[in-house]
Amino acid sequence: MKVIDVYSQYFAADYVANERPRHAVRAYLTATSDAGMIQYELGLSFFPHDDEEDYAVSYDAVLSKELYAGKGRRSKKREAALMETFREEAELLCGESGAKIFWDEPLREAAWG
Repeated sequence: MKVIDVYSQYFAADYVANERPRHAVRAYLTATSDAGMIQYELGLSFFPHDDEEDYAVSYDAVLSKELYAGKGRRSKKREAALMETFREEAELLCGESGAKIFWDEPLREAAWG
């Protein structure tokens, strides 16, 4: 099994999970391939970010959604299409939980894999 973060970026956020305020989120698109199958998952991992140096990502406040699963391998065309709807899909996940991502307040540059 091969797991690759296609995209990952940190943003300011507002969310309370397990009675703990979260001020940032790591938003990511992960590709998992195994035995001729490929799966893409959108993930949002909210963490405290109590100060500018705090990037200790906790994994007790994660929202995720499978965006695609099927036969095949990684495809740049498919990944581009998934990225076109990434924020919209993330907003749908946030709406269900009450979380808010401030897309216009990135904390780090995007990383592409």
